[in-house]
Amino acid sequence: MKSAEIRRRFLAFFEKRGHAIIPSAPLIPENDPTVLFNTAGMQPLVPYLMGRPHPQGDKLADVQKCLRTTDIEDIGDNTHATFFEMLGNWSLGSYFKEEAIKWSYEFLTSKDEGLGLDPARLYVTVFEGLKNEDGSWLVPPDEDAKRFWLEAGMPEHRIYSKGADANWWPAVKGKDTWTGPTGPCSEMFYDVTEEGIHTNKDGGVISFDEYCAADESQQLVEIWNDVFMEFEKKDGVIVGKLEKKNVDTGAGFERICAVLQKKTNIFDTDCFDLINAAIRERAVALSSGETPELLRARRIVADHVRASTMLISDGALPANSDQGYILRRLIRRAVRYADTLGMPTGSLEYVARAVAQTYVEAYPNVIADIERIVSVLNEEESRFRKTLDRALKEFERIAVTGAVSGTDAFDLYQSYGLPIEMTVEFAKERGISVDTDAFAAKLAEHEALSRAGAEQKFKGGLGDDSEISLKYHTATHLLHQALRDVLGTHVQQKGSNITPERLRFDFANGAKMTDDEKARVEAIVNEKIAADLPVQMVVLPKAEAEASGALHFFGDKYGDEVSVYYIGETLEGAWSKEFCGGPHAERTGTLGVFKIGKEEAVSAGVRRIKATLA
Repeated sequence: MKSAEIRRRFLAFFEKRGHAIIPSAPLIPENDPTVLFNTAGMQPLVPYLMGRPHPQGDKLADVQKCLRTTDIEDIGDNTHATFFEMLGNWSLGSYFKEEAIKWSYEFLTSKDEGLGLDPARLYVTVFEGLKNEDGSWLVPPDEDAKRFWLEAGMPEHRIYSKGADANWWPAVKGKDTWTGPTGPCSEMFYDVTEEGIHTNKDGGVISFDEYCAADESQQLVEIWNDVFMEFEKKDGVIVGKLEKKNVDTGAGFERICAVLQKKTNIFDTDCFDLINAAIRERAVALSSGETPELLRARRIVADHVRASTMLISDGALPANSDQGYILRRLIRRAVRYADTLGMPTGSLEYVARAVAQTYVEAYPNVIADIERIVSVLNEEESRFRKTLDRALKEFERIAVTGAVSGTDAFDLYQSYGLPIEMTVEFAKERGISVDTDAFAAKLAEHEALSRAGAEQKFKGGLGDDSEISLKYHTATHLLHQALRDVLGTHVQQKGSNITPERLRFDFANGAKMTDDEKARVEAIVNEKIAADLPVQMVVLPKAEAEASGALHFFGDKYGDEVSVYYIGETLEGAWSKEFCGGPHAERTGTLGVFKIGKEEAVSAGVRRIKATLA
């Protein structure tokens, strides 16, 4: 079954069962400074899982774009990817465990409406419970989930109980700092071996230890997770129950494609056919065969260019911090492994075009923006190659000592962007050694410090609804309209980021703003603040919202029903109106004094303003 058919079947299955189909949110969260990316299907829906009404109802389904880099060193194996898609169906206080489990099983195994997977190869886990220090149950074992699985048709010997590390979402690993909705989950695994891991077992029964070993060796692949959200966490601590019980389900799209297309890995599915072809066409090193090293390099290039293309299409640009730093790292790793494959300089462009063609139906905005995307990729590759020239000069200076210490290798990595693999290759050519163990120790120390800092900056999953952030969100709408008033209607939002300290707004404009233009924009915003205008919201059918003149520049992400926030007494006479998920301040008069701090270039034709409220 092709990937497009899997998407279609999933959405049709849940639409038939009363779910509104909503589009994917962008990879970069809107107005949520607590996280860098949407790392799971539920993340854009956190405010609604916490109780805010969704404009399209209490039963939703979608295919959500996600990005994670926590497993970046695993890229190249059979199942990990930085960019991936999640199939999700959601209950916002509507149905709960019984329906979620029944529908999961039905969709996976039904030949008529679902995927037609062999139920004899399906395994599931349920939550074994969580105890307090005194031995009492904080959360009891999930007997309900087990009962519903049995009723759905799962045999008891293929239902296993596991602890919070595996069967609580978000998973409890290391220092748990999650803030937001949470709860026990039930995971589904599929046997991808040719013969079947239980074929030679007495009665087809495998023990819990055998199940865990099959999971570890990827003989069993996790394909779906039903999360039963009935609790709330703050800074990793359960503080109570949610007002309404919710269901958050997620199915790994690429993994399901691999299972249905009988592939041993996600990179051989049709999700990567055009991408792999673009790489092989230019990879000179593959002409004599694909060694394990070259196989890993091909997969890394495919993954990283795919992720970079999707990130740029959603507003990210290479930078030295936050989302831009991750994008820069992905592009530079792609360049490094493209070199391993013998691909000529500039080859990433052709891989990116293959990515855009792959998603022409699912995400048409990518191909519409492909010229800008390849421009960003080529510019970053050029910048990295200049950096490499400096790195090689520094390497030659170190090489005369006869060895590369761990400190030297780390400096080349940290200061010059030279991957350790390249340092080792250059050293091997000169017959000198690299202290990779010392490098690894330095790198681990550096990453531990980075993680600690990230936990402080991005420690939750819940959008910031603090009073000051609501003010900055509202000020962003005022700024957007003021820019259009001063510079012209060609001004379009290209991205935004809000923290409790400032707003950042990226917009289309070909020239640097003059001091007079900045002063006029400031004056307009402060005039609207002084007028103490009401900030109001209305939910409208998309076509009606468009006809109202409300601004919207990310057309593929909106559903059939949209929220329009407008500033003024009426929608018809509002000075500012935009498609937006909110929330906002109730009146402009509460915002304070608006001040532009900086206006600068981001990329060709895109400018950035940083502003504060005082």
